[in-house]
Amino acid sequence: MYGSDKAITDDTDRTEFRKTEKKYKLYYDQNSKRKKQPKQVDLSEVLDFKSFLDSYHQNGELPPEIVVVDCRFDRPVFGLESRPGFYFIPGALSVDEQCRWIRESLMSFPQPPNRTNHNAIYGPINDLFIAVKERKVLVEDENMPASSDYASNGCVGNGDTRRWSFCEEDSVLLRGKSCKPVSASVLLRKLRWSTLGLQFDWSKRNYNVSLPHNKIPGGLCQLAKKLAAPAMPVGEEFHPEAAIVNYFASGDTLGGHLDDMEADWSKPIVSMSLGCKAIFLLGGKSREDPPLAMFLRSGDVVLMAGEARECFHGVPRIFTDKENAEITALELHFCDENDILEYIRTSRININIRQVF
Repeated sequence: MYGSDKAITDDTDRTEFRKTEKKYKLYYDQNSKRKKQPKQVDLSEVLDFKSFLDSYHQNGELPPEIVVVDCRFDRPVFGLESRPGFYFIPGALSVDEQCRWIRESLMSFPQPPNRTNHNAIYGPINDLFIAVKERKVLVEDENMPASSDYASNGCVGNGDTRRWSFCEEDSVLLRGKSCKPVSASVLLRKLRWSTLGLQFDWSKRNYNVSLPHNKIPGGLCQLAKKLAAPAMPVGEEFHPEAAIVNYFASGDTLGGHLDDMEADWSKPIVSMSLGCKAIFLLGGKSREDPPLAMFLRSGDVVLMAGEARECFHGVPRIFTDKENAEITALELHFCDENDILEYIRTSRININIRQVF
């Protein structure tokens, strides 16, 4: 679902959803004298729920189509008249909460038995973020026996006789490794997703309950239950069973899609935004329905339940420039954690939590 900078020329290129994706996607001005200068884009039609919240607090006024949901939550929850089951909670997470889940997303959530996009090549990788801090590289060692306890030594495997291990870069050069080492920092930058709780099988697009997994961490579970409340049927409680963590770098997109693998669509998907600001597209039940564009800032939470679960949605753009990223509060908080600070200045993380059964 992640996009690239290559042009798409198939039939989906002509849908209303695809047209809007291309409108907001990051493109560079080829005629600019400065290297990789982003092309200007008209953002005047992008819904801004932070602005709506400010206006609501000041005078109780909201634009047409935007409604306040009466749900006895501890802060205003907004909805869209044309999209029943869609809820937007601006600034739902405090800065402390945002920083906590950014740390967890980088340090804990990619840890086995949670799976990541790296599993297909390297197998489960242990302590990736620690390796980044220690400036280590990943190297392949075909001579390591398959039965060795490689996991305890910070090594990884993909099920065959080859093994990978984190090493000091200097030691790799001295040992004359024939394979090309991959720096841990590059692996972190290429991290695109990790799965928590019940593991999602991306090739088959379903949950594989036979795969080893841990329950969703208790703190995240309790937070998701609280945030899901406005979208839950009366008298029912949200039961988090799985989560997908998406990692976005500059230029990354998440193409229009449906989250339709869960059994009960009356239960919401709880989606938490962390890091750089993004544009989120919410379409209709067909890709031909023109989507609404809206800003997602760090700390915003979106809920999608009921009819909204049938709506195509995606992320065509994240903003990593200082003017538009809007992460000053995070930068101040991480001023003494350089590795996280460097990462979050050019990245966005999305944690979306689901009740599967």
